[in-house]
Amino acid sequence: MNLTKFLKNLFKEDGFVLIDANFKEHMIGKPKKQNPIKIRLLDKTLHYKLLLLPDLYLGEAYTDGSLVIENGTLTEFLDLVMKNIGRSETNIYSRIINKILGSLRYLTNFNLITKSKSNVAHHYDISEKLYDLFLDSNRQYSCAYFKSENDSLEIAQNNKMQHIIKKLNLKSNQKVLDIGSGWGTLAIEIAKKTQCEVLGITLSENQLEYSLNKVKELNLENQVRFKLLDYRELDEKFDRVVSVGMLEHVGRKFYNKYFKKVSELLNDDGIALIHTIGSVNLPRDPHPWITKYIFPGGYTPSLSEVASPIERSGLIISDMEVLRMHYSHTLRHWKERFLNKKEQVLEKFDEKFFRMWEFYLAGSEMAFKWGDQVVFQFQLSKKLTSVPNTRDYIY
Repeated sequence: MNLTKFLKNLFKEDGFVLIDANFKEHMIGKPKKQNPIKIRLLDKTLHYKLLLLPDLYLGEAYTDGSLVIENGTLTEFLDLVMKNIGRSETNIYSRIINKILGSLRYLTNFNLITKSKSNVAHHYDISEKLYDLFLDSNRQYSCAYFKSENDSLEIAQNNKMQHIIKKLNLKSNQKVLDIGSGWGTLAIEIAKKTQCEVLGITLSENQLEYSLNKVKELNLENQVRFKLLDYRELDEKFDRVVSVGMLEHVGRKFYNKYFKKVSELLNDDGIALIHTIGSVNLPRDPHPWITKYIFPGGYTPSLSEVASPIERSGLIISDMEVLRMHYSHTLRHWKERFLNKKEQVLEKFDEKFFRMWEFYLAGSEMAFKWGDQVVFQFQLSKKLTSVPNTRDYIY
């Protein structure tokens, strides 16, 4: 079977047992465990689907139950897979099909204002209670900052906020814009810590309602505002602009527009901090399973794809940091919390949804552990003198 030949060539380290849909066993690689992981295929079409486009069909098969894992967990299996794939493409078939799909998506994907709002609603307006099951107590849905691998999720998420606040080099009474403000935590923390006036904008109605209630509860309504608004609709000036986990939703066609708008929104002596998932590889096409089921319209850029739009906008990259393993640790915490709350998830959703989100969290964890995914933090300014000359103010 061509699939087994492909897998045997792929697995240079460790291995597993594949039981195909004809009940035939194949030893893939050299398993280290005496009782190795077994992957059982229950659908004969997977014999060629997993060869042609594993990036899409592996997740679909696990979600619909036509691929069953025995003697191990999904995380253990994906750890094996990603350790052997690393930052490479899986095979020539997958590369060609991904290229075709990516080109079609590029030609047809228009993240205009109404489309962006529906893309956001697809993921963020599912159910408030779902996110409470696995996020930290402040509902931060972005990469945390682990000063130690042993940090709790709450500590690491607070580290991230303080790190960003320091990079913004805020002064009292400045005007701050948070693009893609999520559930409002960072905007509120900035206001509490620095006495700045903060505007947070989101395209999620659920997030807006939560943020407004939180501000009211904390009696910060005179200092923090939230609006249901696309960044392209704003026409104000700010001393600081921050955006965490939003650039991933902008789309490749709109990077010039995005950074030009950030430049327009900033005062001449302003500073922006853009925190985004990115790739350390050359530009490549978006992951088909993630795009189809989790983040429609999403794309994580290579450094080269955002450097030129930043330069064309007139902004200066005054500082840049690459957070490498931090998101892998964050996702591990989210996944473990999610799995531990399976009963509560199934009260709202079905088994298929549970497996889909398990695959999303575990697969993303391994992409940051073994693959090309990292987090870029760009500090941007209009003047060379807007930011201190050393990093002492951050550290």
